[in-house]
Amino acid sequence: QGAGLAAFALAEEGDRTPLGDLELEGVAIPERRLPFDLALLAAEAEGGLAISCQYNAALFDGLTVERLLGVLEILLQGMTADPGRPVAELPLLGEAEQAQILGEWSGAGVEAGDGGACLHDLVFAQALRTPQATAVIHGTERTTYEELAHRAAELAATLREMGIGPEARVGVMLERGPEMVVSVLGVLTAGGAYIPLDPAHPEERRRMILEDAGISALVTGRGVEAWAGGGVPARPLSGNLAYVLYTSGSTGRPKGVAVEHRSAVARVRWAGEVYPPEDLAGVLAATSLGFDLSVFELFVPLSQGGAVILADDALAFPDLPFRGEVTLINTVPSALAELLRAGSVPATVRTVNLAGEALPAALAEEVHRQLPGARLWNLYGPTEDTVYSTFAPVRLGETPLIGRPLAGTRAYVLDWEMQPLPAGVPGELFLGGAGQARGYLGRPDLTAERFVPDPFGPSGGRLYRTGDLVRFRADGALDFLGRIDHQVKVRGFRVELGEIEAALARHPAVEAAAVVLREDRLVA
Repeated sequence: QGAGLAAFALAEEGDRTPLGDLELEGVAIPERRLPFDLALLAAEAEGGLAISCQYNAALFDGLTVERLLGVLEILLQGMTADPGRPVAELPLLGEAEQAQILGEWSGAGVEAGDGGACLHDLVFAQALRTPQATAVIHGTERTTYEELAHRAAELAATLREMGIGPEARVGVMLERGPEMVVSVLGVLTAGGAYIPLDPAHPEERRRMILEDAGISALVTGRGVEAWAGGGVPARPLSGNLAYVLYTSGSTGRPKGVAVEHRSAVARVRWAGEVYPPEDLAGVLAATSLGFDLSVFELFVPLSQGGAVILADDALAFPDLPFRGEVTLINTVPSALAELLRAGSVPATVRTVNLAGEALPAALAEEVHRQLPGARLWNLYGPTEDTVYSTFAPVRLGETPLIGRPLAGTRAYVLDWEMQPLPAGVPGELFLGGAGQARGYLGRPDLTAERFVPDPFGPSGGRLYRTGDLVRFRADGALDFLGRIDHQVKVRGFRVELGEIEAALARHPAVEAAAVVLREDRLVA
């Protein structure tokens, strides 16, 4: 190494390496300084090729280059073993690395059982342990666990009399307050699944959800209205439906994501192992019931003896009478940035969960500056995998990553052909395991498109394709890179549309009309 330049050889001089029917012998290649940050040099040698790599040491470290050359070696071995095999199908991983990526890094082998419990079982069990503890705080009103359980049981009895049981879907359209929490818990206790309907949303959207979800009853501030027979009243099982959340519909018809009790319970139990009771003593619940962050905000503290501190939204936090009792904030980075800018986050906050948006490094640093000693978590997860799928602590001075899979979750970085990719190579994130949703309500075609057969797990298993671009880092942590919506497939490789446009701009002799896109495919 010298002057910021470094070189790495695939083989040392004199070394002999078998390569299919060939044998490579390491030979010296005269070093020439090339005007590139990364360059591969190859020269004919007796019986094969001599290969070395020259790289900018300010941009690449030796381990990364060694890994790249290892991938190249495996690729060359694949070529010689099967010369007629398409390039897109050639292996990039050796046996040891593939075992590591599909095993330890993916989260395979780590179980997260639900024990057969349902979400409401966890809350009622806690009510028996701490009946007089505060369960819900709204304004200056406090509701104990005993009161919450009693009111939820009363609502459940009413719903059962109306025929609500397992798999029946019940709409909940209430302003934020204790009754909202009571209603959600009551619907689950009756055996039904709750469908959030935001009173602030346009009537057209609410009507669409009512019709699409096939709702049997509706809980509002005026009481309970039933207009269709539900299921046979019976105790729900962990495999029954717990809730259905509808997407925003910004890219088309909104779709309902159907989540079973066992998936939500697995997430709640994971949180109970990761977050100490002191952190869950007062959890800010500012997320709309229609977004799955609310599942964490309600059921995690209520299963651990903590209090749910209700707010209309995150920005209303500064006006809460008991804001000084908040120990955990669970929100999106943009909302927290506003709270920090206003200096309204109290020192009582012990943990900050950020999800739903990319976490800027500058915001992470500001959290540590204003809340020294607080824990900061960067969490990632689509609704289709139940709230959160991966998580990572973000320490002062560290680059925020989305980290590693939660217990019971499996995360794979795959190419277009659903083959695992080496560390450092971007690919689509696929998720499987305990948190996976049942699918899209009444949309078997869309469910089959997004929930695909799992080639790595037990027979009959599925993986959810997220549409997100990620990569494994050298230590096995996941790095989020963005969406893949603006990519097309060219002979097995993904190409950014922006790259095509840039190439055309560099070569004005090529007419833009030569590139023909149909839907998401490059066809000419």
